[in-house]
Formats: sequence, structure tokens, C-alpha cells
Amino acid sequence: MQKTVAVVFGTRPEAIKVAPVIRAMRDDPRFRPVVVSTGQHRQMLDETLQVFGITPDVDLDIMAPRQSLSEVTYRVIQGLVGLLPDLAPDAVMVHGDTATTLAGAISGHQHRIPVIHVEAGLRSGDARSPFPEEANRRLVGQIAALHLAPTPGNAANLIREGIDESTIVVTGNTVIDALRWSAELAPAEGADEPLLDLDREPGWVVLASAHRRESWGKPLPEIAKALCDVADLEDVRVVVPLHRNPAVRDVMLPIIGEHPHITVLDPLPYLQFCRLMRRSDIIVSDSSGAEEEGPALGKPTLVLRDVTERPEAVRAGTARLVGRTRAGIVREVTRLINDPVAYAAMAESVNPYGDGYATERVLDAMGHFFGMGPAAAPFISGLHRTALSPVGSLAHVA
Repeated sequence: MQKTVAVVFGTRPEAIKVAPVIRAMRDDPRFRPVVVSTGQHRQMLDETLQVFGITPDVDLDIMAPRQSLSEVTYRVIQGLVGLLPDLAPDAVMVHGDTATTLAGAISGHQHRIPVIHVEAGLRSGDARSPFPEEANRRLVGQIAALHLAPTPGNAANLIREGIDESTIVVTGNTVIDALRWSAELAPAEGADEPLLDLDREPGWVVLASAHRRESWGKPLPEIAKALCDVADLEDVRVVVPLHRNPAVRDVMLPIIGEHPHITVLDPLPYLQFCRLMRRSDIIVSDSSGAEEEGPALGKPTLVLRDVTERPEAVRAGTARLVGRTRAGIVREVTRLINDPVAYAAMAESVNPYGDGYATERVLDAMGHFFGMGPAAAPFISGLHRTALSPVGSLAHVA
């Protein structure tokens, strides 16, 4: 009997990571996905869904200017109160650790609907960093009936917290599936106006971004000044797709906006951003997606954080925590540019996050959960250097 799964998400990163699962469920006779968008990110979310050919079945449209986290959570729960009883799904699927994730899981639980948590088990060990994501995912972990963990380390976190091991499946991360899919569709070089100059850029390209709440306040100006220092280095172009949040844009743009070697862009559509990652030589970011996508592409990734819930890439050597001080950021970028051995060591490290087939394991795990098939074969981390061939990452060290 076909199972109805309400897939609840609201941000661009969530959309990227659940899109392969939604597309696969649509082609699988065992499942009927009902796509529920909360609209937590409005414009960026809509653009991303369009790329993947996904139209929400339900749009809660909760977006409002400068609303608080409490308001976001309340409005998602309020929107699901009437929806879930009418829809009566066999499961509610949520992803990751956003306010939408927490609200969707609470709503499913309170309606006695099993909750499936994609990207389960990530832990930084500090409830204040990242805020509020660390607390959100811990709370969802106590509610979920099926935990789909990207890595063995994530599964171990859940087991340490007392989660029944039989409810945990290691799948790999679906972001690698999305990245693999994008490689087949990414526009040809020269096709995107914002990236035309980069196609002809002979020097180093450093892709940079910062938007996390823990970076607001004092860290953001430090990061912006560090990017100016990096752009002052010889043969370096810094590219910054600048987040639309005024708390980020109003601080960073006055510092980096006029630098001749910094290209500031509005947030790029997903396929363009994937092509920009491939063209880059170094990624400097506090984005969780960058911590996963950079290693998959063989791009040395400098993480603008003090702690991370994604330690696998740090241990593997393809990512490095560099904090958010001006001196520390500039030092680590300069080291990679000046030391070919250090650069190659990061670029050629093992990708620990997936092989591009996490979606298949997710569907197999769901089928087994519903008694419709055998248990999914788990993802084994460390067997693949990269899920995708990097483009140009070793151009400066050959």
C-alpha cells in the first residue's frame, strides 16, 4: 500500500537536500510525497525549487520582515495544525535543524504521526553554537521515529543519547546527490553573466560567505576586513555571494563593496552557485553546505567557526576550522596559496560525506520502516576521495 509522506521544509539549504528525495519518491510506487513549503526563506527557496522542478503542494507562506525565531516556529506550527489532520500522512519528513524542522517535528509528534529526520545526529556539543540549530536538532532527535544519519559519527552521537540503534540508518548526505545531479545540468562556461569574468580569471579564486547568527556583531566586520586583506594578495579574486539578511548585508557591504578585487554578488541560483564552487580554488565560509560540498569537489575549505557539527572533513584534512578573527583567516588563506604541499593535502583528502547515492538509501530505509522491503545497506564513509571530479582545484600547484 502506497505511503503518504509530508515533506516539510522552508529554507534553501533544506530544499537542496530534500529535493533529490522528493524527486525519487515521485518515481517510486511505494511513496506519495506531499511537498509542504513553509516559505521560511522566500525568494531563495522558490528559485531553488524551480531548478529542481518541484512545485509545493502546500505553501504556508510564513515569511515576514525581521520576524523572530519564536514567530517563525509559531507560524509553522499554526499552519500545520489544520493541514496534518486533513492530510493524514503516514509520516512527516523534516530535514536538519532549522526552525521549520523543529516546528514540523513537533507538529507531527503531537498529531501522533511518525517523524522521519533526514540529516540526523549532527552535534557540535555546544547548545549556543550554532544557535539555534544545535538545540533544534537535539530536540528533533528525541521526537523522530526514523533517524537518517549522514555519517557513522552522526549515528554514534544518536546512540550515545539513548536513541534505539534499530531506528538509525547511515545514508550519506543527500547534498552530495544534489551536487552530482547539478554537475549534469550546470550551464556551460561563459553561460552565466555574473561569472563571465571568472572564466577568464588567471589567478586564484576565493569563494567566501558568512551569515550565521554567531557571526553577527563583532565577528562580521572582522571577516569582512579579512576578505579585503585576502583580496590584496597577488593574483587573488575574492567572490562573495552576499546573504540578503540586513544583519549581514548592512555590515559587510560597506567594507567589501568597493574593493577592486572583491566581486560581490546577490545570492546565486543553485546551478550557478555550483559552477562557482567548481571554479573556485579555496572556499572560506561559515555555511554548513560549504563544509560538505567543498570536500566533495576537492576544494580546500576554511570554516569560519570555532566548533562544528561536521568534524569528519576536519579529521579527513579537507576542511579546517579557522575561527573568525582577521589575522587567523588571512594566515590560513595565505598558507594555502603559498604552500603547494599544504594545498594539495587538503584538495586530495577523502570526502567523508557521501558517494552521491544517499537518496537510494533514504528510500530503502523508509521502505523498511514501513515494512515494505529489506533494511538499507549503510553508507560506509571514507571510501571515496570525491563524489565529483574537481575542476581546476590543482591548477596552481601542478
